[in-house]
Amino acid sequence: MDQASDFSKKVLIVVGIILATILVTLFVYYAFDVVLLFFGAVLVAIFLRGLADLLNRFLKISEGAAVLLVSLLLVLILAGAVALLAPSIAEQIDHLRQELPKSAKQVSAYISQFGWGKTLIRQFPSADDIMKKVDAATVLTSVGGYFSSTVGAVGNFFVMILLAIYLATEPRFYADGFTKLFPVASRPRVGEVLTEIGTTLGWWLIGKTASMIFIGLLTWIGLWILGVPLSLTLGLIAGLFSFIPNFGPILSAVPALLLAFITSPISALYVLILFVVVQLIESNLVTPYIERQTVELPPALTVVAQLALSVLIGGVGLILATPLLAVVVVLVQSVYIEDVLGDKNTEVNEKHLAGGIDGEADAPAAEKESTF
Repeated sequence: MDQASDFSKKVLIVVGIILATILVTLFVYYAFDVVLLFFGAVLVAIFLRGLADLLNRFLKISEGAAVLLVSLLLVLILAGAVALLAPSIAEQIDHLRQELPKSAKQVSAYISQFGWGKTLIRQFPSADDIMKKVDAATVLTSVGGYFSSTVGAVGNFFVMILLAIYLATEPRFYADGFTKLFPVASRPRVGEVLTEIGTTLGWWLIGKTASMIFIGLLTWIGLWILGVPLSLTLGLIAGLFSFIPNFGPILSAVPALLLAFITSPISALYVLILFVVVQLIESNLVTPYIERQTVELPPALTVVAQLALSVLIGGVGLILATPLLAVVVVLVQSVYIEDVLGDKNTEVNEKHLAGGIDGEADAPAAEKESTF
């Protein structure tokens, strides 16, 4: 009788696990946008928490007050930057909108001089063909869809910021609540893994912010020296787009190359060389330092993750693919390789995946200071 009862309990446990897995899979599938929104809030919370901890070293105030003060300071800095730069940037963006079509025509005319250029241009529809396919209903539908998507994006942004403030104010409350979902014996290890993920994402954000500032300033200065118009706006675009590895620099280089082509093809070549040099400097100075603090993501795996998520959910997936991949790498290293397979050779694993600095790689994950 006892054996039958034990067997029934095991069957119920297995059925429960299967049902829970199915429910979680369905939730992630149908609410993937919400999951990404929450992950974005986690990233912002880690950023705010890191700044709050840095500020708290000098002011010695409560954690919640430090987060709110940091948020207020960031809003004031952003508002001040908008007030100072917005008129100039808005004027440059309007000029950019007017000049890019002219530059594109010049590039098309120049490429048409070559046989391969004519073949390439024939693959693209002409402006007249595009206009014939566009009717009033299509325009209204597109405008309505754009308006609704823009309003939704703005609403999601404010929701993400609100969630980030909540998470940054009381990170331990949410982390402890998550660890309580696991068996008591596993909770310390879950806490270590969460700490490792928070440390990894925190350093990744610090490095990415430094990289964006570095690329933006260097691109702006280089374009200004080359005499390319709208250098400030183009530098800002380059800095913002550098948040997206691999594809961001390519996208940011296109408007700069088109504007430089108005002057001459040689100017466009100089701009191309500038973007390549900036990326080489960033790749050999900033990126290696980031990878020593966090995880070394294989380039091919990063590109595959970006392409997969961009196909599934669009631009948001392209933006968040790299930090999501960093979390997956930490989970594979900590949970699967170390716990499931029992490979705790930290010297080899961290050399290939985590790469500590000044002996921190040998310290247990729980002893590392976490920003979340």
